[in-house]
Amino acid sequence: MTHTSARTRIHAEPLTCTLGAELHGVQLGDAARDDALFAKIKQLLLRHKVLFLRDQDMTRAEHVAFASRLGPLEDHPVLGSDPDHPGLVRIYKDLDSKPEHYENALHCDATWREHPPMGAVLRCVETPEVGGDTIWVDMAEAYRRLPDHIRAQIADLRARHSIEASFGAVMTTDQRHRLKARYPDPEHPVVRTHPETGEKILFVNAFTTHLVNHHTPQNVRFGQDHAPGASLLLNYLISQAAIPEYQVRWRWTPNSVAIWDNRSTQHYAVQDYWPAVRKMERAGVAGDRPC
Repeated sequence: MTHTSARTRIHAEPLTCTLGAELHGVQLGDAARDDALFAKIKQLLLRHKVLFLRDQDMTRAEHVAFASRLGPLEDHPVLGSDPDHPGLVRIYKDLDSKPEHYENALHCDATWREHPPMGAVLRCVETPEVGGDTIWVDMAEAYRRLPDHIRAQIADLRARHSIEASFGAVMTTDQRHRLKARYPDPEHPVVRTHPETGEKILFVNAFTTHLVNHHTPQNVRFGQDHAPGASLLLNYLISQAAIPEYQVRWRWTPNSVAIWDNRSTQHYAVQDYWPAVRKMERAGVAGDRPC
């Protein structure tokens, strides 16, 4: 699949049957300044859900400028951001890093927000010689391939998502309570509709704690149906992201970039490279309320 313009020629090479494409023939620094070029990349993002590029020799300012075309950027309440480039989060792993592992779980970014991110642009600064790959998952495909009776069962279910139970777990009690007060657990649909493509998406992940409207006469005959029944259902739904047929895996090189739609994917940063160093920089794009 090749897209042409007066300034550039983009070739999109699909990496799996449903998810991911590597783009050739384009520099994101140029796309930050070119309306037509950016529009083509956005179209490809909606189609493939995650885009990959190599040899992107762009500055932090260009990184932020390109990501800002997708929408307003947002800081992370725990990780912070680059002081000179608000919205650009440094994710550096080295021998002095804290032992907490937040990335090596299948997750959709910041669903503990009322308005989870629309997506992100992640650039590799330094990568191990081997290891340190990232996996993305097509959660629209995961929904499509659920059994019919499960899709019917979860059509109207909603669930809570929590920053307290993840990032807050290593904090003191007071710190954790303050974090939760700042970000109260939001309620999101278990199946969301993509606001631009109309696709149905299975929208539960590692930040999801429980179903909030499962305990009804239609679902619960005895207490066993509610607990552990609701938890077993949620765990089954969360486990769908681990199915390899829904995944694509990317091997990083310096100055390679991934752009992903956070509304329709999950991802997992594989932490198999210690004691090597891995340095990434991510610009997260603010999103809408899932519905």
